[in-house]
Amino acid sequence: MSPTTPSEVLAELAELEDPKARAVNERHGDAHGVNLTKLRALAKELGMSTELARELWATDDVAGQLVALLIARPRELSADEIDRMLRSTRSAKAHDWLVNYIAKKSPLAEELRLRWFDDADAVARAAGWSLTTVRVVKRPAGLDLDALLDRIERELRDAPSREQWAMNETLANIGIHHPTLRERAVAIGERLQVLADYPTPPNCTSPFAPAWIAEMVRRQA
Repeated sequence: MSPTTPSEVLAELAELEDPKARAVNERHGDAHGVNLTKLRALAKELGMSTELARELWATDDVAGQLVALLIARPRELSADEIDRMLRSTRSAKAHDWLVNYIAKKSPLAEELRLRWFDDADAVARAAGWSLTTVRVVKRPAGLDLDALLDRIERELRDAPSREQWAMNETLANIGIHHPTLRERAVAIGERLQVLADYPTPPNCTSPFAPAWIAEMVRRQA
């Protein structure tokens, strides 16, 4: 019988807990030890339920919150709810999933982008940059791309790590998807050298913006 209450879900997650996995995850900012494939399987078993997702989020259990992000319907969450969730995340994975599975799919994504883009909190600004990248790629009309590059040029090097990563993604995607600004985007990346030394496995694309832009443009040729 499938679990139906937050306590039952947390009990199932506790049974899936692996101390070795927790040790690895905690080094990466995620205080849980549940294999993500098994966690996703549990979420699929539960089915979509925004109300259960709200209750799981309120437990402050990281694995429970990850399940919550998989079963919540983005359109059923208000901008204020999503904002509160973002500010209460204490897990790198939960932050990423909240942005990608909830904020980006919400009909309120642009409202959230504008709310977060100039926020005092770097975690919120990182989310704002992630939503800005979506605009850069899919709906650039109305964006001042030159102004975005101006801000990136000023702030990228000294930005906190999570915000820096998201800002760098915007830089790379401006270069990839907007040929008239490609030369400038590459020049900014070359001058700032952010993520130039990032360890990149063989056959993977470097996050260093000039290398990233060159590789994706090559694939488009």
